[in-house]
Amino acid sequence: MSVAQRLVRVGKLEIGNDRPFTLIAGPCQLESRQHALEMSHALAELTAKLGIGLIYKTSYDKANRTSIKGERGLGMEKSLPIMAEVRETYGCPVLTDVHEPGHCAIVAKAVDVLQIPAFLCRQTDLLVAAAKTGRTVNVKKGQFLAPWDMKNVVAKLVESGNENVLVTERGASFGYNTLVSDMRSLPIMAAQTGCPVVFDATHSVQQPGGQGTSSGGQREFVPILARAALSIGVAAVFMETHQDPDNAPSDGPNMVPLKAMPALLETLLAFDRLAKANPVSIG
Repeated sequence: MSVAQRLVRVGKLEIGNDRPFTLIAGPCQLESRQHALEMSHALAELTAKLGIGLIYKTSYDKANRTSIKGERGLGMEKSLPIMAEVRETYGCPVLTDVHEPGHCAIVAKAVDVLQIPAFLCRQTDLLVAAAKTGRTVNVKKGQFLAPWDMKNVVAKLVESGNENVLVTERGASFGYNTLVSDMRSLPIMAAQTGCPVVFDATHSVQQPGGQGTSSGGQREFVPILARAALSIGVAAVFMETHQDPDNAPSDGPNMVPLKAMPALLETLLAFDRLAKANPVSIG
């Protein structure tokens, strides 16, 4: 049975499954102030030109590296002022991951959206702490969960006093070092949670641990999966991007080169317009 669909407002953006798609994009981790300002400027300029709403994404700490030697980012203390500067300079909301309940209230002062990583989507204390900040919460569906299980995750947030919830599909574990995206999960999550649904096109092509001490990826399939998701109709698409992904400190194999974003976004706009003009429902 479908539940009522809700809109989520983030800054000036109105995010909903029947609204023009919002782009959540940026580099995997925050590398430096200069890099963050360059990337956010490029994305803000591009999305303004195309008429796409932008939420800038970056992470102050990548806490789930394959290897203990993996680069994790600048850390919370150095990163939060940079995130706040990006928001103030370019007027776009900012999203970042949180991994510990004690970080939520601190991080919420500098960003607009708190993201719950897929591996942590059932961690009740983290969900409750994120919800109580009042910020929008984006929960990535665990690689181990069915789409209908997300209604229980969303209930933890709503019952903690926060209905500003996004849910993200990022693929399901399939054997070893492989993820697959079941496009049925997108309308199922919309119908069962009522939340705006996000499709994570870059982590869906990740190969967890696929390079031994780091994750691999198949970025050539990002446009294919993004087109498929937008043809169904989603509220937002999540795509990590970098000007030089082959030399990025994390998730390079599945990030979209920044120079490829303009043409890709123009294509995705066409798919989104067609889907929103011809909506489908699973009941």
